[in-house]
Amino acid sequence: MVEKGGKPLGGSDRPPNDPLLWPFAAARLAMDACFWWLERDPPEQDASNLPWTTPNTVALELATMRLRDCTRTQSGQPALVCAPYALHRALIADFAPGHSVVQSLQNGGIDRVYLTDWRSASPDMRYLSIDSYLGDLNVAVDEIGAPVDLVGLCQGGWLSLLYAARFPAKVRRLVLVGAPVDLSIDSALSRLARNAPEALYDQLVARGGGNVSGDEMLRFWTKAPSRDDIASALQRDLSDEEGAALLARFDRWNTETLNLPGTYYLEIVNRIFRENRIAGGNFTALGREVDLRDVKAPVFLLAGLDDDVVPARQALATAGLLGTPPAFIAAASEPSNHLGMFMGARTHAHAWPRIVEWLRNDLSGVLARSA
Repeated sequence: MVEKGGKPLGGSDRPPNDPLLWPFAAARLAMDACFWWLERDPPEQDASNLPWTTPNTVALELATMRLRDCTRTQSGQPALVCAPYALHRALIADFAPGHSVVQSLQNGGIDRVYLTDWRSASPDMRYLSIDSYLGDLNVAVDEIGAPVDLVGLCQGGWLSLLYAARFPAKVRRLVLVGAPVDLSIDSALSRLARNAPEALYDQLVARGGGNVSGDEMLRFWTKAPSRDDIASALQRDLSDEEGAALLARFDRWNTETLNLPGTYYLEIVNRIFRENRIAGGNFTALGREVDLRDVKAPVFLLAGLDDDVVPARQALATAGLLGTPPAFIAAASEPSNHLGMFMGARTHAHAWPRIVEWLRNDLSGVLARSA
């Protein structure tokens, strides 16, 4: 989280203390703290104690996720929300009424909505890689029935983009919200990834017995978000009874962390954030080198004007990397910080209805004009 003036909590020498910065905050922790005394295993929490906002069932139990089925009818174009696999659970995409991506999609008339509910990494998951997550995402898409509309949130955005490049025929449309793709564009995330010594990331994984502990990151690096931080993320006043309930729910959500497999974490750090391979066109996914120019599906990019994690310039620059014709690329910027794009009441009142309308629109007329 950041203070109102945009200054990172803890001083100007620290990266913005946003929950979704945590893979690199982890390395900062390795520099700032002594790991030799952290000998115990972190508690394993594979299920949340918080109820979902949208009724759902578990369609599939996979090694990396539970595929949540939030559908209201079995007809219509399916949308799969690819949640971030970072410090917190997928409830970020279904937080509360008026603060839920799933609900906004349904309110706009998309009746078949699914969600990737990523599992916290247990010791036997420590060797899972990006390919493991792409493979399970492919199983989920096949279960739903391709082609799907993929809605990628933050780190779920680059995963969705990799999937669309690897399996272009299985994605009808692609929505990327606050997604870090081209890390050559300056941000706190890219600076920290470049500047921290590589050995520190390895040390962090070693100290976690092969995984990176979300619980340790929350307790030893992040600071508890203030009331103003939470109000900014939810984009509403918290002084009334409903606001107090949202504040309590956020506090509970914030303390329920996820662990990452060490192999997956190091691939993110090195291949994506340090070497910028997705944007550079030399990322190998499930045995093939992927080229973002193979993505020709219509794409909607949403950026936050106050996003310190993935600045608007970085989020919108993805358009120039794709094979999608310019006429089929829609983009919008909202006065929102990073979490506000997924949880913010104002964003759900203004930006998400536009995304849903775009998903439901017949683009054949655009195709005819661009031919």
